[in-house]
Amino acid sequence: MTISRRLFLGGATAATIIAASKINETVFAQKKQINIYSSRHYNTDSELYNTFSRITGIKVNLVEGKDDELIERIKTEGKNSPADILITVDAGRLWRADQAGILSPVNSKILQQQIPSNLRHPKGHWFGFSKRARVIIFNKNKVSKSQLSTYEDLANPKWKGKIITRSSSNIYNQSLVAALISILGEKKAEQWCKSLVANFARPPQGGDTDQIKAVAAGIADLALVNTYYVARLGQSDKKEERDIFSKIGVFFPNQNARGTHVNICGGGVIKTSKNRTEAVKFLEYLAGSTAQSFFAQGNNEYPVVANIKYDPIVASFGNFKSDTINVSVYGQNNSKSVQIMDRAGWK
Repeated sequence: MTISRRLFLGGATAATIIAASKINETVFAQKKQINIYSSRHYNTDSELYNTFSRITGIKVNLVEGKDDELIERIKTEGKNSPADILITVDAGRLWRADQAGILSPVNSKILQQQIPSNLRHPKGHWFGFSKRARVIIFNKNKVSKSQLSTYEDLANPKWKGKIITRSSSNIYNQSLVAALISILGEKKAEQWCKSLVANFARPPQGGDTDQIKAVAAGIADLALVNTYYVARLGQSDKKEERDIFSKIGVFFPNQNARGTHVNICGGGVIKTSKNRTEAVKFLEYLAGSTAQSFFAQGNNEYPVVANIKYDPIVASFGNFKSDTINVSVYGQNNSKSVQIMDRAGWK
């Protein structure tokens, strides 16, 4: 195993966190290595790191934790932080990290060529390496695709009592609303939120998988979820979860106009990195075909570069047009989105 892994536990003061999660300094004293702080929690990522080490000879030391706690940890560690790279999910969180002043610009022709401009920071402070589509799922016994069209249509009274989703505290929903603020304007985005809430079948509760199970059970007709949660059920070893998958349809909204809302998993180089050359090489590796295939087939995400084969179940959802809005607006509009969702009564 080429990865040195440390689990980062939250819920403590900064001082306690550092003491409880202190990294072995001798590990970080070795040459040709990078120290990655990551909020990704997928077992398949181990092979992603191991392959990088085999290709380059650069050892990967991994610290895992929750997004905001990792950002706060790097801030607290300051110039003494061993962190070289931060990897996190959602562009809104990458924006928070950049606002915290912990990321530095990377000028890489490889990253600029491989990663679409709307999926990276305008000045290279962070880059998206996989996409997550937030789609409408539907109960196939109650709804047909011909009845569905756009995110905006979910505000139609015809869906009253038929929609469920996660709470307003969920970053995926916050980023969707942040995108709508940029597209529709604040006033229309707030009206959409109010009308959507009026159509809820129940108060928001649980994660994306809970929404899928509830729609399959007939508790609601529609839900907003990320596609990879649906794919996981289809791949499950448990018959009951595959049965849930069989009852669900996936619809990509806004295909006749701007395209479906997508978010990213991404990363950037820490400003105080002691292994900057190696860190940039790792980011470039993530934009290559080997790593892109890991994202696509290891965790059911969508690659950010062209000509990468999808997981078969993900491929069965069909091709779709993505919204090309720059994902950095998710962070820029985050506070507005939270305020709007609160005023709309989105719990």
